[in-house]
Amino acid sequence: MNAGHDHSHAPANFNTAFAVGIALNIAFVAMEAFYGWKINSLALLADAGHNLSDVIGLVLAWGGALAGKLRPDARHTYGWKRATILAAFINALLLLVAMGSLVWEALHRLQSPEPVQGITIMVVAGVGIVVNTATALLFMRGREKDLNIRGAFLHMAADALVSAGVVVAGALALWFGWTWLDPVVSLLIAVVIVVGTWSLFRQSLHLLFDGVPESVDLLQVKALLESLPGVARVHDLHVWAMGTSDIAMTAQLVMPEGHADDAFLQNATEQLHHRFEIEHATIQVVRVPFTAPCGDWPAGCAAPQKHGHAHNH
Repeated sequence: MNAGHDHSHAPANFNTAFAVGIALNIAFVAMEAFYGWKINSLALLADAGHNLSDVIGLVLAWGGALAGKLRPDARHTYGWKRATILAAFINALLLLVAMGSLVWEALHRLQSPEPVQGITIMVVAGVGIVVNTATALLFMRGREKDLNIRGAFLHMAADALVSAGVVVAGALALWFGWTWLDPVVSLLIAVVIVVGTWSLFRQSLHLLFDGVPESVDLLQVKALLESLPGVARVHDLHVWAMGTSDIAMTAQLVMPEGHADDAFLQNATEQLHHRFEIEHATIQVVRVPFTAPCGDWPAGCAAPQKHGHAHNH
């Protein structure tokens, strides 16, 4: 017996946010590159290249979100939802690489401080604060429940922080002549961003390998299923993320009396959805389990015995 799938919590549509964010950042990259060329500022040209990577990050996140909404077919029965996890992972990786480049450049400039290029750099960086903050705000409402959207949000919020650091460091360097301040501030910003990004990197990598989402306590899921009337124990329980906003679960419920009807399955599915936001629950009812546990997790993965494994999904 299988419980039906509940699709009531579809992911929010961020197409407009992605389109506006990409357009704003392309315009800012063009402006930054132009003024960098005009005043012969390597710093601005380098930052224009960095912001171009942000555009790529947004395109990746948007592509992942669109792919995640493709309909399932006979070859991809869950659709392409995992593309959202992959996009979040690549976004985190890009951001970590970008911060590594920033640290390298900052350390180089600490050894050979360069004079600040003037008011123009501060003005351009100020525009960067506005553009990146506005873009980050477009994704703020989705950052808690969707890892892919969180990746886009962190990418843009990080750039707003970098631009703010450039403005502050530029102003202090102009007033006091502290040429060492710019690389020091850059190092501090990089550390803050890496700390914030590491969680995104770790979570997305965890989900790529079918890890249990952090929002789900597997022991509590097991306890809920065991509390259902007639259930002797839970066998072969698996919970994983199909995408950054879709959680799936399969389980065998050992019910010696074998009296599970549609009302029982509907109640179990609704409780799983309400308490753990599990959208796709597949429940198999058996009188006697016919698979053997293969790990330390007692209700976890199971290997088929010689008489066969008849998953009903």
